[in-house]
Amino acid sequence: MQKHSIEIKGSNFTFLVLYLKNNNIDLINKSLYKKTQECPNFFKNAPVIVNISKICNIDDWEKIRKIIISHNFFIIGVNGCQNDILKKNIIDSGLPVLSENKHNTNHNNNIDTIYSSHINFLKTNKKNIVNKIEKTHIIDIPVRSGQKIYAKYADLIVINNVSAGAELVADGNIHVYGLVRGRVLAGANGDTTRKIFCTGLFAELVSISGEYWLSDQIPSEFIGKSAQIYLKNKFLTINPLG
Repeated sequence: MQKHSIEIKGSNFTFLVLYLKNNNIDLINKSLYKKTQECPNFFKNAPVIVNISKICNIDDWEKIRKIIISHNFFIIGVNGCQNDILKKNIIDSGLPVLSENKHNTNHNNNIDTIYSSHINFLKTNKKNIVNKIEKTHIIDIPVRSGQKIYAKYADLIVINNVSAGAELVADGNIHVYGLVRGRVLAGANGDTTRKIFCTGLFAELVSISGEYWLSDQIPSEFIGKSAQIYLKNKFLTINPLG
């Protein structure tokens, strides 16, 4: 029996969504520079979806595309486009136009970057929560930049360091007994009771059931310290561990 050379399946990826609020190229460039300087390791070589739903038209899409790329983002698609001519320009530039996920947003900046795809899905689909935790995944080697570990229906324990650019995702709790500099997402199936425990907190992003903090939102007194992170009254809360 001949084996198939390819297989196409659905999967679960996390992406940044870059919301453009106007078509002023200088403002976009300045805002991108400011945003990437806040968390350079987090945004470096990050794949992004560009949302242009707040813009009626873009006169020079190619310039905007090049500016975004110049700040070391990889554009994987564009959504929110309502203009047929602009759609053609985007497709001609080699990018797909994606269907938009409808959800309410309230943005205050020229550019607002949201750790989305997965996180916004959680916030709008909590009725589909899966509470079953089957087993615990234990990782005892360093988690390198670019690696993603997903513990489905399970807790995740890492007995080593987690590098910047790495990603830990678990439907259950996440424990890191080492330094964590990457992204940590617990309760990934929407379970709000899950927690993150770590002994050296330097994370680029922490999330419980879709509620998240970037590194600059984590209280400074906990940076580099042992901590536990959980949801209390739907808000992220952090306390010393032990």
